[in-house]
Amino acid sequence: MIKVIAKSIIKDGELEKVINLYDELVQKTRQEDGCISYELFQDINNENILTIVEQWESEEHLETHKKTVHFTRIVPQISDKRLNSEINILHKIK
Repeated sequence: MIKVIAKSIIKDGELEKVINLYDELVQKTRQEDGCISYELFQDINNENILTIVEQWESEEHLETHKKTVHFTRIVPQISDKRLNSEINILHKIK
């Protein structure tokens, strides 16, 4: 099992656009083979901090996800609207 924590700080004035892009990404990703969960969260102290928490059956499923049409179309649009991002890919050890 693989878990991904993808945190983004969104530029001022871009939040609504980014949330709409994430809405499509979340809905399409949840239908992918190997996707256990894919959820968008917003920081309670700073609305411009959005975090995707993903859970995948395997690294192979995650890699396939990164090559999907919706991922390769939507993620670059989100990237243009963020100040910073951090992605952690984790595997369970206990």
